Amino acid sequence: QVQLVESGGGLVKAGGSLRLSCLARSVFTHNTLGWYRQAPEKQRELVATMTTDGDTKYADSVKGRFTISRDNAKKTVYLQMNSLRPADTAVYYCYYHSRFEHGFWGQGLQVTVSS
Repeated sequence: QVQLVESGGGLVKAGGSLRLSCLARSVFTHNTLGWYRQAPEKQRELVATMTTDGDTKYADSVKGRFTISRDNAKKTVYLQMNSLRPADTAVYYCYYHSRFEHGFWGQGLQVTVSS
């Protein structure tokens, strides 16, 4: 029933930028939305999350380069990714959970950063 509709992935050169978007359908009003990523042969890791009230968490590796934001009325979360590096190459997954629902995942977006 929950749907996380992602957009904005692609191929960019090192130093470039991308903006990811995720529309969260059929979710509770108060929630946590954000992004995880998984590179080949590596574990999935938190990139950034943000609560309805504005509390944020970032991976140390992306602080100062990535910015998470959200539009609560649209139930959409964004990830602005600047100064991209080849190490950022991964499948990026939109993530949702609330106090009353377990976590849900989007289908994943490929982000590839060339050297």
